Amino acid sequence: MTDASDYLRRALFPVAVAAIVVTSLVAAFLLRFEFAIPPVELARLSTGIWVALIAKMTVFRLARCDRGGWRHTGIADIYMLLVSNLVSSFVFTLAMLVIYRQAFPRSVYVIDLLVCFLGTAGSRITVRLYHESLRAARIAVERNVLVYGAGAAGMALLREIRSNPSLGWHVLGLVDDDPIKLGQTLMGVPVIGRGRQLAAIVERYRMKGVAVDEIVVAMPSAPGRKIQEALANCKAAGVQCKKIPSVAALLTGKVLLSQIQAVSLEDLLGRPPVRMDEELVRRAVEGRVVMVTGGGGSIGSELCRQLASFQPRKLVIFERSESDLFRIHLEISNKFPQDTIIPVIGDIRECSSVEHAIRHHQVNSIFHAAAYKHVPVMESHVLEAVKNNILGTWTLVGAAIRGGVDSFLMISSDKAVNPTNIMGLTKRVAELIVSAMQNPDESSAVRFVSVRFGNVLGSNGSVVPIFRQQIAAGGPVTVTHPEMQRYFMTISEAVQLVLQASTMGKGSEIFVLDMGQSVRIVDLARDMIRLSGHDPDVDIEIRFTGCRPGEKLFEELVLDSEDTLDTYHEKIKIFRGPLETRSDMESWLAELEVLVSREDERAVVSHLKRLVPEYQPMGVWREVDEPMKAQAAEAS
Repeated sequence: MTDASDYLRRALFPVAVAAIVVTSLVAAFLLRFEFAIPPVELARLSTGIWVALIAKMTVFRLARCDRGGWRHTGIADIYMLLVSNLVSSFVFTLAMLVIYRQAFPRSVYVIDLLVCFLGTAGSRITVRLYHESLRAARIAVERNVLVYGAGAAGMALLREIRSNPSLGWHVLGLVDDDPIKLGQTLMGVPVIGRGRQLAAIVERYRMKGVAVDEIVVAMPSAPGRKIQEALANCKAAGVQCKKIPSVAALLTGKVLLSQIQAVSLEDLLGRPPVRMDEELVRRAVEGRVVMVTGGGGSIGSELCRQLASFQPRKLVIFERSESDLFRIHLEISNKFPQDTIIPVIGDIRECSSVEHAIRHHQVNSIFHAAAYKHVPVMESHVLEAVKNNILGTWTLVGAAIRGGVDSFLMISSDKAVNPTNIMGLTKRVAELIVSAMQNPDESSAVRFVSVRFGNVLGSNGSVVPIFRQQIAAGGPVTVTHPEMQRYFMTISEAVQLVLQASTMGKGSEIFVLDMGQSVRIVDLARDMIRLSGHDPDVDIEIRFTGCRPGEKLFEELVLDSEDTLDTYHEKIKIFRGPLETRSDMESWLAELEVLVSREDERAVVSHLKRLVPEYQPMGVWREVDEPMKAQAAEAS
């Protein structure tokens, strides 16, 4: 409830503005007549005061210039005061011309305008300076910082720090690589050097007894290489660094200190993020029923978040893990209408539960993200990998056809290309199943496509969370091989690719994202150690443990037998290769089900090899490959 003091403070603002209006006109007369106002002019001054109060206070009231918030005055407020003073002075001039015609001193109009604007603007600025200096005097400086970047983001950051002295941040100086800005003073803060001089700058402050606690990189629009250079300069200076998170924060006109975050690994990928055409995705999703299998996993949950934002009629989250399903449903249902978010516990290997979900909710589109994906685990659990990744996909495909689904998109992996492990082998078979199902008969027109991408930063089981845990524990950070390389993308990019591909697919395509250059895992580990404030191999050891079962040094994105086609999206390509017929695939799958039921792992792997001859097994499964090669040689 608002107390009496609040009402009093609100009433003081229009009183203060009225006092400025009266004082301005009196001052204009005094200046005009050199502080000796003739008696005949006093009557005109008295009338002018009442007219000015009525005209100007009315305009100020309409423009909301007589209200509070003076301690937060900015450029926009000063601009509004200038416009309001011009309009109100114009109205005042017209009124006095009607009353006195030419008898009223004309120079008073101009002097009054200038004095009134200076009074209204100056009072606001004085109040802001008072509050900022008062709060700053009460709060001790807790951290000395340097701001890396003297552009728009850096200036917005300085304004935010200045308006929030309670944070205890003191900006020692600005660092920028633009030679024109060197030596300038921006918003009272000097530009003291270039990025590559950071180490010398920090040392210079240290010699003066001032410690630089942090460097804030204020370059949210800079490319990956520029960010890498900035991080290297910060590392050379031996100071912890953070960054302004995104360009979107700048477009709002506010960069909040609460949004400043530790440098994320995405900045080190060396390429700009991939963007999608949201309008096409919205047309494909809005008002329709979409189902995500594996909706509680890393990719599946992000799919659910982004799909929900495009306002589907229903979002069916199909997941067999009760805890993961509860978590993602609770998160999304808090942001979107609960009757549109449908959690369903089920297993893609059980035909009845899949068919019931599709038919009961009248699903239009399926995003198939349910799969076993951990390479070393699947090497020793072949039957489970086959049951889930292959037979589960086959069950889901059949249910989609029978349920009248319009589109089916399966999430695959770059490990499906020339696979060397069971996980990649099962995903390649799943790709072939999905491609073979396009227009299987006249009664079905389901569009079946697959999306193939590399490692996803931050997903469950990826190297990033593992490295973070190892660094937090003080090391060692374990890397399998010094030449191990992978393509990386963010979870958001992966999901955007999936959604964009869902609008492009005509059937049987495999979509792949251009992920730039592959990244050496050991370089990734070193960068993460540096970002945590440590030196690789000095503070934290990097230990090489040897390749794991089924792991290869380089991942590929395309098979030799696949043709590459362009799309309208510069970062998305289509790979199209030889297709299996549906009848052949059904016969092959029937044999596979028999072998799985016998729990004969060797026979199952041999059967998979017949469909995917480019499979080059490693470890224990290499033994299965040798007899098959001998049989093939005898047959030829």
